[in-house]
Amino acid sequence: MSSNFKNLYTSNNPPLEMILMRGSKLESIHKVHAVISDKKGRVLMCAGNPEYKSFIRSALKPFQAIPFVSSGASSKIKNSSKSIALSCGSHSGSKLHAREAFKILWEYNIDIHNLKCPIKKTSPLEHNCSGKHAAFLATCKKLNWPLETYLKGDHPLQVEIFRIISELLEIPLEQIYAERDDCGAPTLYMKILEMAKLYSLLSSSDNAELEQISRAMTINPTMISDHNRFDTEVIQASHGHVISKGGAEGIQCFCKVNEGMGLALKVEDGSKRAKQSVGLHILKQLEWISELRIQDIEDKIIKLPEGVQIEVKGQLKFQES
Repeated sequence: MSSNFKNLYTSNNPPLEMILMRGSKLESIHKVHAVISDKKGRVLMCAGNPEYKSFIRSALKPFQAIPFVSSGASSKIKNSSKSIALSCGSHSGSKLHAREAFKILWEYNIDIHNLKCPIKKTSPLEHNCSGKHAAFLATCKKLNWPLETYLKGDHPLQVEIFRIISELLEIPLEQIYAERDDCGAPTLYMKILEMAKLYSLLSSSDNAELEQISRAMTINPTMISDHNRFDTEVIQASHGHVISKGGAEGIQCFCKVNEGMGLALKVEDGSKRAKQSVGLHILKQLEWISELRIQDIEDKIIKLPEGVQIEVKGQLKFQES
């Protein structure tokens, strides 16, 4: 895209701002870039710069789950939609989540010591990425790929994931830039417009694997984060019509199921509270979820001490030619 386009958007419609007031005094301002894209990667609406780049972090998980589904590895597992959802989730590490991750390993007779995500509390099964890692290992076992190096960038599984992303985004493989995420798996550096395009593809029924993944996420919202956690609450509040998946450092992605529209936002300073407040502000603007249900989520998730107030300024605007 031309730099003119970028400048048009950075100047004509500035980033959204989340403002935090303590009493009558301003305490913090968080700047947020947001964009809605269709399946072709065209900007439909935006605020700030749609070409703002960041690591997609855990919002990549539904796309990292594609080989788990396409290889047939997931279909061997009883009630596989739960396992697929967990592989896309950043869960709370509850017994429910740990058991589901264990079930994936059990079906493939994989020792828990093969999990390379960090140990949380007492076991790597409790780590919020254990579902993704268990799905990675099951896919490797199914395809006779080595288990011990499954996180390396040159491992066949990661090479396949990079290939899939390059195909979905219609960009050359050499433009895929990866670094290590906190859980040890590769994560990708991309424009928020590209993140939005990925989510628009997740919401459309053009790709059989993504349709299965999208369905698993909406049927099993508790596997995505947990009760009283943002992603689960958004999916439940929308009755499964909106998929929500966050990533660390202020990344939040959404899509409206069957609409072929994806939304991605990035808080410049990485604030989690800002991404959630702005995410709900945008969902309200788009009328993807009723105001009443959004108020419910705000009350549950964004708990503010007495005397502290949050205000979100700005709106997404339609692209002007």
